[in-house]
Amino acid sequence: MPITTSAKKALRQNVRHRAVNLAKKEAYKDAVRDFKKLVADKKMDEAKKQLNAVYQSLDKAAKTNVIMKNTAARIKSRMSSKLKVKA
Repeated sequence: MPITTSAKKALRQNVRHRAVNLAKKEAYKDAVRDFKKLVADKKMDEAKKQLNAVYQSLDKAAKTNVIMKNTAARIKSRMSSKLKVKA
């Protein structure tokens, strides 16, 4: 356990930041999972709408350094190519 006041504050901040970061990470993973399921079920109209949600969640995660910008770009590229291949 932290002893100094600044270390106690740092621990509180780390706990809060971890919770926010995990929520953003889960949000983009859920969005990607939902998108893949729609593509597998050949529901292309719904998948196009879900692709916007995937982009939004990935951009939010990349903006706050939950994931790297190139990782977000790579995932977005792969998701859009899945939509093009199935269409």
